[in-house]
Amino acid sequence: MEANQIYDAIIVGGGPAGLTAAIYLARARYRVLVVEKERFGGQITITHEVVNYPGIESTSGEALTETMRRQAQNFCAEFLVSEVTDLKLDGDIKQVVTSKGVLNAFAVLIATGANPRRVGFNGEQSFRGRGVAYCATCDGEFFTGKELLVIGGGYAAAEEAMFLTRYASKITMLVRKDKMSCAQSIIDEVSRHPKITILYNHELEFVEGDENGINRASIFNNKTQDKFIYQAKNNDTFGVFVFAGYEPNTSLVKDKVATNEQGYIITDDSCQTNIPGVFAAGDVCIKPLRQVVTAVADGALAACAMEKVAAIMHEKTGIVPDVPNATRKSPEEPRASFSPDTMSSKFISEDMKPQLNAVFERMGDVVTLEVHSNGNDKSRELYEAMKDLSDLTNKLELTQVSDNSDTSPCVKLMRDGKYTGLAFHGIPGGHEFTSFILGIYNSSGTGQPIEDDDKNAILAIDKKIDIKILISLSCTMCPELVIAAQRIASLNENVTAEVYDLNLFPDLRAKYKVMSVPCLVINDGENISFGRKNLNELLAILNSK
Repeated sequence: MEANQIYDAIIVGGGPAGLTAAIYLARARYRVLVVEKERFGGQITITHEVVNYPGIESTSGEALTETMRRQAQNFCAEFLVSEVTDLKLDGDIKQVVTSKGVLNAFAVLIATGANPRRVGFNGEQSFRGRGVAYCATCDGEFFTGKELLVIGGGYAAAEEAMFLTRYASKITMLVRKDKMSCAQSIIDEVSRHPKITILYNHELEFVEGDENGINRASIFNNKTQDKFIYQAKNNDTFGVFVFAGYEPNTSLVKDKVATNEQGYIITDDSCQTNIPGVFAAGDVCIKPLRQVVTAVADGALAACAMEKVAAIMHEKTGIVPDVPNATRKSPEEPRASFSPDTMSSKFISEDMKPQLNAVFERMGDVVTLEVHSNGNDKSRELYEAMKDLSDLTNKLELTQVSDNSDTSPCVKLMRDGKYTGLAFHGIPGGHEFTSFILGIYNSSGTGQPIEDDDKNAILAIDKKIDIKILISLSCTMCPELVIAAQRIASLNENVTAEVYDLNLFPDLRAKYKVMSVPCLVINDGENISFGRKNLNELLAILNSK
């Protein structure tokens, strides 16, 4: 195996733990790759305010992790946006199987984090997206002026309840135990807030409602077994936000590394699993506190141990992986890894251009950005954003169409004068920037690699299907569904996939009674569902129609 065909370390997961490990490994001059299927930063990116990270008085989760990513990049860490589908962890050289090919490494770090846990009360699934939500940042605004129930008694529940006070008229926290499991200073802050009432030893039994949302809930005291029916003022609908812990994302390593009964990975003091050369860090591990500060500590410990593994393997195999861009004159010199930064005041910042050009160079046919404008400020902003993009390459052309319909502003992707089926209604920034760029790439006729079975399933769709995806630019769960739908539409002319920023299209929110994103709407409401979905999950829905 050649030195340019292997990494010293591959990190699966681009949250705080993975990014910290990348910083340490890259700074020590090892070749390291971070693989992330969505957007770098992890769960903390949806946290509006972080005030307990040492040395930083106040910041957002997105800003904090973006700084970490830049640090790692400046030390020559590499980044790949791709889904890891399998891990082969036996032997000296590990293999990471991704949707973009098989990667080799001497050491692998699992930093895949954890997802919010569902409580299991009656009605939780049926009202998901219609009153039950799990992300205050993504969905809080949908409940402006409403009453809310917040389920959970930990730090996350307290933090999110405080965040939700900017929207809700009243918040009732249901804490299963007789005390909240977070710092007393946080408990005091929550308790003092005039909009928040805390009910200890209380749990949610069920919720009921109609097509407009939840209007009734049964709450019981788990000590006295007394029950009461909760209803909002004037019998209005209300929301239920669940912050009751997390479930580890360990499906990739099931039966490959040792885990406890809850599925968390078992590690030693250096964050190594029971498999030599395989490490785990962050929320995917067993730990008493899941915070950014503990995740970055894990990442640092794992990196130091992985350095030793890599050094031993250099000696044993005679292979020393090449570190690309190691001769850069300064950390500010741009690199070609594709990981778009947070939008600046100009749609395309200078350090994004090399990353975008790396994508444009691989495009097939020319794609036309057809901007549909109704003449308002947002339409003008969209046109200028698309002009910034098209000015970067001759693979993109720009046209403008006067359109006073209620679906503008909108940019449609055209090829050879024909509509590709992909469109974005709004301005594709925030978490949807990457998905928009991938949509352009897929529309050009080249596109991301795809398994033969998946491609055959897409091509088998023989009837017209109109997909609308209703999103928020702040939502980290939306891009996966957007990318999946657009990939399908790019390969099958029977399918269209159009994305709508709900902040600009409140009529759609009302029409489909959306209280959570992403919202998947098929054939104008024939099928409506909520939550993130990958390509296979979306195909299962479409092929069942």
